[in-house]
Amino acid sequence: MGKMFKWMVPILLLSGTSLVGFSSVPASAGTSGGFNQYGYNWTANTFVGTYAQWCASENIATVSCSAYTFGSVNDLLIMKWNAAWNNCNNDLGSATACAGAWVDNESNGMVPGGSGYVWHYKIVWSSSCALTDTPPPGGYCVWGDYATLMDQGTYAGIHTFNALTTPNGYGVYK
Repeated sequence: MGKMFKWMVPILLLSGTSLVGFSSVPASAGTSGGFNQYGYNWTANTFVGTYAQWCASENIATVSCSAYTFGSVNDLLIMKWNAAWNNCNNDLGSATACAGAWVDNESNGMVPGGSGYVWHYKIVWSSSCALTDTPPPGGYCVWGDYATLMDQGTYAGIHTFNALTTPNGYGVYK
């Protein structure tokens, strides 16, 4: 399972930016239906925590962890994904298992000691990216088989869109 999450966070580095405001949820409950100590809720297919928590869950040293951020391990991170995303990663990317897979990454550096970046990504498995490296109009291919439907955020008061497909829903692209 760790491999899939190493794929999810580096997308934040792709455009050189970060995402929307949210508050952190304490990561104290166990793995059966609640959040673990790192911020994962495997039942809900959700991560809510900081980059430092994510790096700790992946056994990434604190010094190296900053390479996955926009300069601060204090930035908040929310990752959400569907069951098809799990199936795709468990089946090593077959088209049958991956159809409909999506992940949503949001980061918020508007916290004490944060980077100042606020960013949001919507990513789906895409047969056109997988077969021909052709993204949907307004998007881009990432990780070989995935399309970025939305890549947008704010830093220093400047709002930027690096990708915005139309339509923008997860269920449209397969």
